Amino acid sequence: MGTLKDRLTEDMRGAMKVRDETVTSTLRMALAAIRNVEVSGAQARELSDDEVLSVLAKEAKKRREAAAAYADAGRAELAAKERAEEEVLSRYLPAQLSDEELARVVAEALRAGGFSGKAQMGPAMKAAQAAVAGRAEGARVAAEVRRQLG
Repeated sequence: MGTLKDRLTEDMRGAMKVRDETVTSTLRMALAAIRNVEVSGAQARELSDDEVLSVLAKEAKKRREAAAAYADAGRAELAAKERAEEEVLSRYLPAQLSDEELARVVAEALRAGGFSGKAQMGPAMKAAQAAVAGRAEGARVAAEVRRQLG
């Protein structure tokens, strides 16, 4: 198969054929978000698979936050819809690191860069984010870097 964007399009068409409204609407929204990023800026361009993954991760995070907000407000049906959309998007994202794996990857990145102390939090975060490569949310990575530097 071609790019990740092509796979999303094909999966959306398949969901339309079997009349799966949740998958269809979620993938349609994801493709719209990808198109918005492609046409933003001075000149339209095609996104790489890594950039598409980044857009999908942002959209999944939006769904996760919205589900929490709806659940806190007592809107269980809307929270369930947001969680279902997040689950559809998560099929296309790389597997998330466990806490132990995250701690190991961050420790290796900090050791390789020679980072120690909270004063080096910025450069340490940059190195850790590069090592994690989208397999964990930024908040989890930041918390682990803080823990290991502190």
